[in-house]
Amino acid sequence: MNGEISVKNIIIDLNTKVRVIEERYNTLREKVLVVNQNMIGEYKKTISEVRAINSDIKEIRDDVNKLKDAFKDVIKEMDNFARKENLKVLEKYINMWNPLNFVTERDVERIIEEKLSRKTATKKAKKKVKKR
Repeated sequence: MNGEISVKNIIIDLNTKVRVIEERYNTLREKVLVVNQNMIGEYKKTISEVRAINSDIKEIRDDVNKLKDAFKDVIKEMDNFARKENLKVLEKYINMWNPLNFVTERDVERIIEEKLSRKTATKKAKKKVKKR
């Protein structure tokens, strides 16, 4: 009987150890399943973030290209601006002509009328003096 008890105890002990190992296996399997689900979730999240970043990069590239085109247009327009030397020449001519001294046609007519009226007034005054 002693041999039976010892074999029985060994079987019970082995059975207990197998159950412990099965529980550990089940626990590990659940942990691996959770880790896999988390990894899949993180992978999907990372993929969506990469797509968003790629989209942002594309927008930035488009904006940079638009800025380049705008700068090219500005540079082309700047070629049409007057140079400093040209402005100096114009300034010299303007200073020589002095447009502030220009008169309008109306001013000339008024000056002529004033001169004529003075002349006629002077002639009349002279005639009056001669008649006296």
